[in-house]
Amino acid sequence: MGEASEADTWVEPQGDAQKVPRPYDGEGAKLRARKLNAWYNRRQALYEIDFAIRPNQVTAIIGPSGCGKSTLIRCLNRMHELVLGARVEGEVLLDGADIYGANLDAVEVRRRIGMVFQKPNPFPNMSIADNVVAGLKLNGVKDGGKIEKAVRQNLEQVYLWEEVKDELHRSGASLSGGQQQRLCIARALAVEPEVLLMDEPCSALDPTATAKIEQLIAELKRTYTVVIVTHNMQQAARVADYTAFMYLGKLIEYDETAQLFENPREPLTERYITGKFG
Repeated sequence: MGEASEADTWVEPQGDAQKVPRPYDGEGAKLRARKLNAWYNRRQALYEIDFAIRPNQVTAIIGPSGCGKSTLIRCLNRMHELVLGARVEGEVLLDGADIYGANLDAVEVRRRIGMVFQKPNPFPNMSIADNVVAGLKLNGVKDGGKIEKAVRQNLEQVYLWEEVKDELHRSGASLSGGQQQRLCIARALAVEPEVLLMDEPCSALDPTATAKIEQLIAELKRTYTVVIVTHNMQQAARVADYTAFMYLGKLIEYDETAQLFENPREPLTERYITGKFG
């Protein structure tokens, strides 16, 4: 017999999938989704997502390809709405205020909730230094002293300063893949976000570069709230305090990482983390 298809492996969660056990009731959450639904034209990608993210913690989102992980984090800083035909219903609360509310500007939301993408994307026509402060300059910062300080401070924060301090004039695209990704993280941090979303930030990197990014994530949570999408369950186990498992656009289980991996409550979660599908 051939392998079962992903659809054949579906195990209905016990009870309502949107009443899955959660790490806490959401009081004091930095970021919270409530009844969040998302579409691409007529195709629904997210169904009634409801979960709360603690401040200064790392939250991982795992699940098979196409389950809605990347769509979810793009909804958390209003990047989903930039896709033609995309729409969102429900709430995403940042410190209790709905980011989709009429009183919050989308550009300001994306400054407060930064994003790092799967593939490093330094601006190729900019130097290393200019890449770091591109967002600051776009926001109108012109003070040379402040800009110079931001270059060093943010490169130091991502452990890149010592590697590039003598060649800040070089193109950001001339760096190695791992260095480019750390440069992109420095660029995101330079505008002083409160939350950092990372969409599979290590998928294009070798093991050495991946280890450096994981070390950096552990350091960043001292100052920021971090949400990371990863296809690598071992990585989620290493870096995340909490983990959410998604399947077919639904949140199946969300718990402390050790609890979810060692004693999952849902049969579907257990099947996924033991490699029976995905």
